Amino acid sequence: MIKRRVHVAAAAILSPDGGKVLIARRPANVDQAGLWEFPGGKLAPYETGYQGLKRELQEELGVEIRRAQPLIRVHHEYPDKQLLLDVWQVYDFAGEPFGREGQAVRWVRLGELFHYSFPAANLPVLQAVMLPTEYLISAEEDDDALFMTRLERALREDDIRLVQLRAKTLSPDAYLHRAQQTLELCRRYGARLSLNGDPRLLESVDADGIHLTSDRLMQFETRPLSQDKWLSASTHDRVQLEQAKRIGCDFVTLSPLRTTLSHPDTAPLGWHDFQQLVETAGMPVYALGGMTRKDTNHARGVGAQGIASIRDFWK
Repeated sequence: MIKRRVHVAAAAILSPDGGKVLIARRPANVDQAGLWEFPGGKLAPYETGYQGLKRELQEELGVEIRRAQPLIRVHHEYPDKQLLLDVWQVYDFAGEPFGREGQAVRWVRLGELFHYSFPAANLPVLQAVMLPTEYLISAEEDDDALFMTRLERALREDDIRLVQLRAKTLSPDAYLHRAQQTLELCRRYGARLSLNGDPRLLESVDADGIHLTSDRLMQFETRPLSQDKWLSASTHDRVQLEQAKRIGCDFVTLSPLRTTLSHPDTAPLGWHDFQQLVETAGMPVYALGGMTRKDTNHARGVGAQGIASIRDFWK
């Protein structure tokens, strides 16, 4: 059976303070009735995702988009259709949203989204909505005091809210000590912390998640963490992205986008190949490898969650 293809544009509309997102309940006369979703609808044949979204939000909610960026594109197979969910993050809009078609709408805190039931295609979107656009990967630093000083500067001055503790030169005991210090500092600034290493590290330090190297990623057959912790991984090609999706990673880094000082002999992906890989990733993807904040909008434009960096944030 040839499945019909459906292209849907949807919006993650953020509240002015960025702490809440608007969701809508599917009416009783449609598929998956009663589940919650991000408002939007099917595109007409002549529309781009952004054009269709503007029309749908006016018709459904009575609002006009003023500023939006691509968030994530999700390809999902249902028994009877192939769905492309083209999701945009709306930062500014005019009007007061209400259910013009009788549907219930609700502002929900980002941390409470998983308390609501969504269609399966929306699950990667939930992760994307909660993740920031900038992801700090810590540099190798032997001195604990200097490490904490540089990390606090990034949290305070650059408003970093997602940190990966990467410290391959430390002994296991020294890594655990630094991890606990890093967690306490991240908590003080409202940032999330992932530990780069074995998932069993979380038995000693109650961080927010684990980041797997690409080698460690390929060793697992199932997800090694509970769903209440974030699982991320380093990926470099389609095989690793497919493995990350198979074991249920919540997000990944994809690198190197550009040639880097640390890996000068590794061929970079470039924006074109990066975009092709992101299109079918099925989860939020951070661009890594020679990235700076100046690249954030470009990365978002080709489908990335944002950028990950060591040098641009670690000063």
